[in-house]
Amino acid sequence: MDKFDRIYKLHELLRDRRTPIPRAELVEQLELKSESSIYRLIRLLKDQLNAPIEWHDEIGGYYYKRDASGGTYELPGLWFNAKELQALIVFDRVLESLDPGLLKDHLAPLNRRIGELLKHQRLGLTEAARRVRVVGAAAKAPGRWFEAVAEALLQRRELRLRYHGRSKDQVSERVVSPQRLVHYRDTWYLDGWCHTRSALRTFAIDRIREAKERADTARDVPEADLDAHLASSYGIFAGKANKTAVLRFSANAARWVADERWHPQQIGQFLTDGRYELRVPYRDATELAMDVMRFGPEVEVAAPDSLREAVVERLRAALARYKPE
Repeated sequence: MDKFDRIYKLHELLRDRRTPIPRAELVEQLELKSESSIYRLIRLLKDQLNAPIEWHDEIGGYYYKRDASGGTYELPGLWFNAKELQALIVFDRVLESLDPGLLKDHLAPLNRRIGELLKHQRLGLTEAARRVRVVGAAAKAPGRWFEAVAEALLQRRELRLRYHGRSKDQVSERVVSPQRLVHYRDTWYLDGWCHTRSALRTFAIDRIREAKERADTARDVPEADLDAHLASSYGIFAGKANKTAVLRFSANAARWVADERWHPQQIGQFLTDGRYELRVPYRDATELAMDVMRFGPEVEVAAPDSLREAVVERLRAALARYKPE
């Protein structure tokens, strides 16, 4: 624990305690060799950071003097301990890897402050740029309208969208109350209440052709309703789940699949012959069928018949492309 961490730790100890803390306890908690180090830290807190540290003669301990409203003192500026800084740096690397430059301008002031703090650290935090990588397969740019969508979402304003749907290959005009942003499989999506369709819908941000914020306040949909409609089924193909897929993986594939999270409400179990059975709720079979096909001969769709037939049809179509003419 270096000097920076000890200052932060001393502040936490004094802030969180209602009773004075003896010097011996502070020496132990701060991993100091002698009480003289305590005097230096307390002097630094009082003289340079204006901390209201008092000494209680009867009990023989230090404490923070509370203000007139009973509030406690907080360190001025932006302060993090070593673990919090490490977590923040890693998060920054993850966010940057998801979409380079996506929030660069918004986070610039925070990054500058962190940089100032790092000058006083010996934690190897600058290694994060080299040591932490997030690799996205077939990652997509968020689209030029990401910021406009995010701003309307946070300001709780309606959006007027021109949206190009892939399935019908058509552009439509929509008025949407944005509910939340979702990053799923290297693509950003907007969950929203579509006033044009009078229903919840999910929009791929990169398919938005134009987004304009409206003056009208966005309609709020309860979180439980959003989850029931948009998060209960498999993948991003929204809608309340009305079917359950039963997938049986070979003993070889089971070693990987047993550790995977296909759905928050999935149920998995090992069978007596070493295979792994996975039950996944879904509504639209499109994405689920594609994932099943990734495992080729290592998986069998046991139920329902409609999903089994959909996968068989895809496999037949794929095989047909390799038959000699």
